[in-house]
Amino acid sequence: MTQASAKKSPRKPVSPASKPTKSTKSSKSALPLKASMAEGTAVKPVRSVQVKRSGVHGKGVFAGRAFAKGETIIEYKGEVITWEEANRRHPHDPKDPNHTFYFHLDDHWVIDGKFNGNAARWINHACDPNCEADEDDGRVFIKALRPIEPGQELFYDYGLVIDERITKKLKKEYACWCGSPKCRGTMLSGRK
Repeated sequence: MTQASAKKSPRKPVSPASKPTKSTKSSKSALPLKASMAEGTAVKPVRSVQVKRSGVHGKGVFAGRAFAKGETIIEYKGEVITWEEANRRHPHDPKDPNHTFYFHLDDHWVIDGKFNGNAARWINHACDPNCEADEDDGRVFIKALRPIEPGQELFYDYGLVIDERITKKLKKEYACWCGSPKCRGTMLSGRK
């Protein structure tokens, strides 16, 4: 079984002022938006990412707006389960047993993006990615490694870890199609 893994961030204390809180918008603050909608001048918000067909593999995730280097793009969401449960569920699709939406957190926990997942589960692998996965206190955030323009496909290096010796056959089963000059030819991390 394989899983993507994330770079660990040092845990940062959260000050009460920086904690997100639910917004309680009054009807007063909504009036300008309602008025602009009635006038037909309301601007539809730009979606930060879009899932659509990829030239690399199946579905992919594309930037809906520009992102700066280091900017958080999306959180990888899904059901947090134990590895024991992940092994019980594997494979998600017996016809394609090497494809999962598992994201490795540590030796005990994994995020299963198949359940309660979001668009991040469709981000494809590349050996020279424009994003990275950054784990912070059990949550995984996809961040820009360099500036990303609207319409660009998002990629991170899966760095897949497999519980057996890496052979030519396994590399072929996890072939990479990113097309980068730096392509390793496989989505596997190369470490055992």
